[in-house]
Amino acid sequence: MYLKKVLDDLNAKYPHQPEFLQAVSEVFGSIFPLLEREPKYEQYKILERISEPEKIIKFRIVWEKDNGEIEINRGIRVQFSSALGPYKGGLRFEKEVNLSTLKFLGFEQAFKNSLTGLMLGGAKGGSDFDPKDKSDREIMRFCQAFIRALTPHIGAHSDIPAGDIGVGEREIGYMFGEYKKITGLFDGALTGKSPLFGGSYGRREATGHGAVYFAQAMLVNHGLGLDGKTCIVSGSGNVAIYAMEKLIELGAKVVACSDRGGVLLDNGGIDLEKIKQIKELNRASLASYGKGSYGGIKITEVPCDYAFFCATQNEVEMEGAKTMLANGVKAVVEGANMPLTNEAADFLINAGVLYAPSKAANAGGVAVSGLEMGQDALFLQSTHTEIDAKLKNIMQNIFIECKEAAVESGDKKNLKIGANIAGFRRVADAMIKQGI
Repeated sequence: MYLKKVLDDLNAKYPHQPEFLQAVSEVFGSIFPLLEREPKYEQYKILERISEPEKIIKFRIVWEKDNGEIEINRGIRVQFSSALGPYKGGLRFEKEVNLSTLKFLGFEQAFKNSLTGLMLGGAKGGSDFDPKDKSDREIMRFCQAFIRALTPHIGAHSDIPAGDIGVGEREIGYMFGEYKKITGLFDGALTGKSPLFGGSYGRREATGHGAVYFAQAMLVNHGLGLDGKTCIVSGSGNVAIYAMEKLIELGAKVVACSDRGGVLLDNGGIDLEKIKQIKELNRASLASYGKGSYGGIKITEVPCDYAFFCATQNEVEMEGAKTMLANGVKAVVEGANMPLTNEAADFLINAGVLYAPSKAANAGGVAVSGLEMGQDALFLQSTHTEIDAKLKNIMQNIFIECKEAAVESGDKKNLKIGANIAGFRRVADAMIKQGI
């Protein structure tokens, strides 16, 4: 069988890349009905082609600490697919960054970007640089060294990086300043910039707000809503904070969030302004929140109506999924990149829990990045209200597309299958039309 042969070959080639193999298995395992109906994908060897990055760039970054000590880090950019547009995807600065993770993220990004309907290819990149405990000047020098090495490989019409874990508006600003100095160009080669110099209003909030907009569309489709419902949100970074913001705005009560140190539980409802002060201004631990409880439980143990996972990949395994089901969870939304393992996601889907997969629910950030690229190309800036309206419309359209593909597959409630089929088909058909 075609699918089994491809997966077996990938497992033999990349036994030390578990995250990448997990992502490929999740997508390919979902699109089996499409492969059976459309023999052209086997004829053109699309599975083999689409699972190999078009290019991987590896480089070293040499920079100087405040005390004069020289540091060396490693950088990677995985340019996965340009079938639908220039490479597009974030940069991640995190100690644990490796090729397997970036290939997994780049592979996912290609299909996520496809779902937005915008002209965006898929890529991901980053470095094993750990920004924790670094001074602002050290972060600036690292960002400048990083983008000096990456600049020959990016551009407004070739590859447009953005932020991700460890890379926010500050880091993008430092990189854009150095990129502009090197190239002499003021263009859209990086997104996530400050609105002061070409960035889009609403970009910081986009991934979190977009996840809630997708969830809202999914819930309304099933006669449900957010008003008065109890929610948990894993993480306390950019995605989590703005998911909480939109949930609270729409009438939900958020009772828990988390960071690397533990889970913050406040049954009276999370004080979002206090979270923003702790995380965005003080860059401190949730332990300083000052009320509720912090520490010893897992976030999946907190009873809720809806769970939003906005931290990192594979944070929810089978044990957590079973606990949530026992506690009566009605919907699970992936705000991060694949925060549930395949087994956990399938378990909840089969149990009747509404499930919003990451490549659909997490697409808000790249959608607004795509809008930022358009603004940069025209040297025109949209208002925050205009961007938010476009974001909501894009997320609602993604839901509709996923739902229709799920119905077509014969499993009408399974948005995981729907998202994979819809995202894959657009990329694969573009590859076929562009020739061998």
